[in-house]
Amino acid sequence: MKAALIRGFGGPEVLRYEDVPDPKPRPDQVLIRVRACALNHLDLWVRHGLPGVKLPHILGSDVAGEVIEIGELVTGLRPAQRVIVAPLHFCNHCEPCVAGRQTMCREFTVLGNGVDGGDCELIAVPQVNVIPIPDSLGFHEAASVPLVFLTAFHMLTGRAAVRPGHTVLVLGANSGVGIAAIQIAKLFQATVIATAGDERKMQRARELGADYVIDHYRQKIGDEVRKISNKAGADIVIEHVGAATWDESCKALKPGGTLVTCGATTGPEGKIDLRFLFSRQLNLLGSYMGTMGELHEVLKHVFSGKLRPVVDRTFPLSEIRAAHEYLEKSQMFGKVVLNP
Repeated sequence: MKAALIRGFGGPEVLRYEDVPDPKPRPDQVLIRVRACALNHLDLWVRHGLPGVKLPHILGSDVAGEVIEIGELVTGLRPAQRVIVAPLHFCNHCEPCVAGRQTMCREFTVLGNGVDGGDCELIAVPQVNVIPIPDSLGFHEAASVPLVFLTAFHMLTGRAAVRPGHTVLVLGANSGVGIAAIQIAKLFQATVIATAGDERKMQRARELGADYVIDHYRQKIGDEVRKISNKAGADIVIEHVGAATWDESCKALKPGGTLVTCGATTGPEGKIDLRFLFSRQLNLLGSYMGTMGELHEVLKHVFSGKLRPVVDRTFPLSEIRAAHEYLEKSQMFGKVVLNP
């Protein structure tokens, strides 16, 4: 099969499009023909070099495709069935896994990070990771869902406990997590303040349901949140940008508010005055992906049309270098999707 892979770390030039052996599924696995695989910033970080990545390595976390072969131990699936792949790798038998806390598994990693991913024509995965999708959901849209919608859903519901009436600040409205978080927060009847970097992205954020939008290049996020909220501040801040926005994100919180972070796109250093932290009784929470149960829960809202993935642009898998270069420019609004 054809695959896009890396044999070394670095810029887009390390990406290769070449022939690799077809995967041979185990009796408990499903072989899937990949029809679409969405890019994430994780692909860029892995390409630059992350600990534990064994080379050569196939990137890609978000897979949508068709079942072409099922192992003898697999039940409930059939050839030609349209599916997505849960981007979680876990042992499925340890105590955290049995308790439904897959991200706490010692073997936990994300597809395309610690294990080979979906930037290829065929992929073999355990049955537990294979989720049928309705005919109404196209492959491009389906591939744009799993990682970012699961991440945003876990941040808002599993970590920050969003409730109706909350004010939620969402950083980076044009990102996959931002697009998902805006919609999920509105699903829970929250007031949403989003940030974006130009008028086009600001308008798209409003179309997704954001009640207010801040230009994070021209305005101070913390000051604007206080103006919008009549000096109260935000109950929840969805942070994934990192160093560039950390100070303003903290300043935007109301007393007793919660900042939940799942990433550090602009850098991993985030400082805070501990006196500010304890005197205002703030909650700073980390969030990493989510559970299989949460993925199934958020997918119900996607399948019903209440949550809508957004596709910005597609590329043939053979043009993966161009796709990575496009993603790194951060000009997109929505997901960048590869077609094998």
